[in-house]
Amino acid sequence: MGGLKLKKFIFFILILCFLSCIACATTVELQKTEERLGSEINALKQENASLRRDMAKSDQSMGDMRKRIADVSADITRIREDTENLRGDSEVQGKDASNLEKEFADMRNQYDQLSSRIKALENVLEIGSGTNQADEKVIGGHSKSAAAGETKEELAYDSAYDAFKQEKYDEAREGFQKFLAKYPNAEYSDSAQFWIGESYYFERKYEQAILEYEKVIKNYPRGNKVPSALLKQGFAFLNIGDKSSAKLLLEQVVKEYPATNQARMARAKLDEIK
Repeated sequence: MGGLKLKKFIFFILILCFLSCIACATTVELQKTEERLGSEINALKQENASLRRDMAKSDQSMGDMRKRIADVSADITRIREDTENLRGDSEVQGKDASNLEKEFADMRNQYDQLSSRIKALENVLEIGSGTNQADEKVIGGHSKSAAAGETKEELAYDSAYDAFKQEKYDEAREGFQKFLAKYPNAEYSDSAQFWIGESYYFERKYEQAILEYEKVIKNYPRGNKVPSALLKQGFAFLNIGDKSSAKLLLEQVVKEYPATNQARMARAKLDEIK
């Protein structure tokens, strides 16, 4: 009986030892498992953090890309608007240029007509200033008796003056110079010299015109072209910007020839340049 109890006790002890060994083994395995799981969890955490960083970078890159796309779109829109504006401006400028050309052509035509009228008026005023007899008429820029016939002198003069009226100034100068060479002190010599000055004036060669007008004043001081030569010298000086010389000449015309058309024109010009 006592031996049986001992055997049971020993068997119980053995079972406890077995269970204890099993428990110890399980604990070790659990620890290892926990450690392995902990390592895997840490690795997963690190991988998750890395993924989050990558996603943040991707989001930033996407934001930058969206901003660049928006900027490019804005640039394209602005370029389109500028192109449309330029196209509109070009069309407007084209119309404006066409209108300006037409306006310029009209103004040029009006100027030419006005210039011709002024030239004709100046010629009439200057020619008429020396005619006082009732039986004279204007022929070719000079006065002569209606009863007299054309002479070689008059024909030569009229030929040059016809060229002048047609604005063939080189031809007119040549004709007047030939006339003066042949008839230096004839009735119309002062007029011939004056028209040489006028031919340069109408070509806007004002310095040369001044010199030719001076020849009228010096060579023919008693001729009826002196007031006109002084007046046109004043105008020529104005055109080259010498206002002081112009004023002196115009004042001389007013003072020395007060009752003439040239004096009236000089006064009007002096009023303009004061």
